[in-house]
This record gives sequence, structure tokens and C-alpha cells, in this order.
Amino acid sequence: MIELKRDSLHLSVRDPVATSMNFLNEIAGQYPDAISLAAGRPHESFHSTADITRYLDAYQAHLARDGYGPDRIRTALLQYGRTNGQLGELIARMLLIDEGITVAPDAVAVTAGCQEAMAIALRGLCRDPEDVVLAAEPCYVGLTGAARLLGISVVPVPEGDGGLEPRAVAEVARKVRAGGRRPRALYVVPTFSNPSGTTLDRAARLELLEVAETEDLLILEDDPYGLFGLDDEPRPSLKALDRRGRVVYLGTFSKSCFPGARVGFLVADQTVIDNSGHRRTLADELSAVKSMLSVNTSPIAQAVIGGMLVASGCSLRRAAYDKTLLYRRNLRVLLEALDDEVPGSLRRDGAVAWNRPDGGYFVGLRVPFAADVRLLELSAQEYGVLWTPMSFFYESGGTHAIRLACSALDPDEIREGVRRLVRLIVGQLR
Repeated sequence: MIELKRDSLHLSVRDPVATSMNFLNEIAGQYPDAISLAAGRPHESFHSTADITRYLDAYQAHLARDGYGPDRIRTALLQYGRTNGQLGELIARMLLIDEGITVAPDAVAVTAGCQEAMAIALRGLCRDPEDVVLAAEPCYVGLTGAARLLGISVVPVPEGDGGLEPRAVAEVARKVRAGGRRPRALYVVPTFSNPSGTTLDRAARLELLEVAETEDLLILEDDPYGLFGLDDEPRPSLKALDRRGRVVYLGTFSKSCFPGARVGFLVADQTVIDNSGHRRTLADELSAVKSMLSVNTSPIAQAVIGGMLVASGCSLRRAAYDKTLLYRRNLRVLLEALDDEVPGSLRRDGAVAWNRPDGGYFVGLRVPFAADVRLLELSAQEYGVLWTPMSFFYESGGTHAIRLACSALDPDEIREGVRRLVRLIVGQLR
């Protein structure tokens, strides 16, 4: 059997950013009895194979009401499909009902998860080697990893305590431009971000849109957690507030339905004009990129998600409300457990501190020592608890912080996980 030298393969196969997700999966497999405060995945209690059949039936009934006969329904589900997918109308309706976003169905592209939506947007928008993407830091590794795979530079914009600061975006954009490069887009998770859990208030969102206009940036708004606030207070998306076409909206059904479907979407309603004056939506232009990545998103997976939307009256908020209640409970339990278990002496001198997100899956915890891979392995082996080094989400930095996730656990597991984590912290300070 032929043997290949690892050095002969593309750098992406050993890029620390690209391999960080695999590492977390591997260490979880090595220590199956450890409680994982690392996994940012949906709770298993919401997953039922019976739902697949129910949603498929609902979608086929929806097609039949639209005049599809049995042969056409079979083709819609089992043949190759339209590159940008068949859920444009249902997703456009969902966005109007849930988010107040008005968009034409042909501006929606259905993707193989939000990860593909990111890759399509990055590849389609960044034409030249000088084109760079700005990103709030700490940043979701899926974005930075995809950019590196595509050879696109990502320039970090450090978050403040309240999340991304618009003035910092403007400063970094100008610095990039002064260095001879073009800041093409800004990636941000404005609501309950991964990994830090921060949320931009309305004033900051409006200011960020003004900065995008002034600095000629497109904003890639990733919104996987917006449904899961601790209250029902509306938090308008950047896309809903956008009046100048600056926002490309990235969405997913992984958190709200189930990740195994691998269905996401992007909304790109900007107008693209070619040299002959012909106009098309940016979503239509980007379909050329998608056709070379996945041809089209699985029609069967789309039918499952389509059936879920039909069954819920095209309201994802309605369909996912039980999940919202569970994630609210879990986040409250995590914050209460930290309050109860972290010794007051460590909190008073600031040695250990954490933020208090208004929703989502994640809490950021600061510690007075290096929270690296070596310590994570010790934590799993000797203390029975997993977490994510925050350094995974930085270009350089985050060495004294960890990300805690609470979405996949039950309350007793969260409390016990925090107790084990505190024992690790105290042990490191002896």
C-alpha cells in the first residue's frame, strides 16, 4: 500500500484551526464518562426519527396542494434539484414572520448547513489576493477555518466586554486599507455569539450598519442562536435593520430542528450588474460557487425541513419554542452553578470571572493560568470534565479563558460538571 508524506498534503489538513473541532471530538471519545461542557450541540431529547416521516409527509402534502402530482413529487424529492434549492418561498415566509425580514424567494439559497453558506459567501465575495475578511474576535472556528482553506486572510477585530465595537471595526478597516489591502466583508454573530455569548444592543447594531456603509463593507451576519434568549425580548437582526443592502444573512436549521439534516441557507438580495447591464441577485450569482461544492443540497433533507416549516406555519420560533425553554433553563443553571461553586475568594480578587449572556449556548470563563490542550487532557483524565480552550477562537490570544457550553446537558450534569471544573481550577492554584 502506498504511503504518503504528511508534508506533501495541503496545509489545511494540519492547520490548528481546521483540526480543533476534530480534537474535541477525539478527546470526548477517549473519555466517554467525562461531562462535556465543551459540546455546543442541540439536546438529544428533541430528536426523534418519527419526526422525519411526519415532516416528509407534511412536505409532500404541501407540494400536492401546490398542484404537484405523484410523479412530480417523486422527482422533487429524489432527483437532482435546483442549485439554490426548493425552500426559497418557505424560508422567505419564515424570515418575514419570525424576523421581520422582507426578501424575495430567489434571494434565498439553501445550503448544506451554514458551514457551506459561509464558504460560498467567502469564495464569491473575495476575488483578489488583497481582499480580506474582518471578523469579531474571538471568532467561530468554522469561519476562520473555511477562510484558510480558501486562501482568504481574516483580520481580527477584538471584542469589548459588550461584544464587537463598531468604532473598532472602522479603525481596523482603515488600517487594512492603508496597508494596501481591501476589507471586503465583516463576519459577526451579533446575538449570543459563539464562543463568547455576547450580544450587540440595538444602538450598536445601527452604528455597525453605518460603519459598513462608510467603509464599504458587506456584513456576513451569522444567526444560529437568536431564538434562544433568556426572555422573549425581540433582538432585531442586522438584516432586519439594514436599509442599504449591506447584510448577507446566514442561517441554519441545525440548532432549531436537528443538525443531521445539514440544511442551512444564505440570504443575498443584493443586486449584481454585469457588463451588459443585466441584473441578478447575489444569491443567483453565488449559485455558481455552490454548484461546484455540493451540486445542490439534498432534496430529501430539504423536504424534511420544509415539512417542519409547513407544520409550524412557517414560524421557526414557534417550532423551536420547547427548545428555547430548555436552553433558557440550562443557561440559568450554568450561571447559578458558577455562582454557587466558584469560591468567593477567587471571584473577589478577579482571579476567576465570567460573563452573563442573555441567551444562547455559551459562557466565557477567565482563569489565572494557561487553559490549553495539555490542561484539557488533564481535566478529562483526572477530573472528568471537558471544556473548550478559548485560544481555539483567537488568532493569537485567549490563553487564559475557556468556553463553557450547556445546551446538550441536563441540569444535574451541568451542576456536577461545574463542580468538577472548580476542583480543577482550585487544584491549579495550589
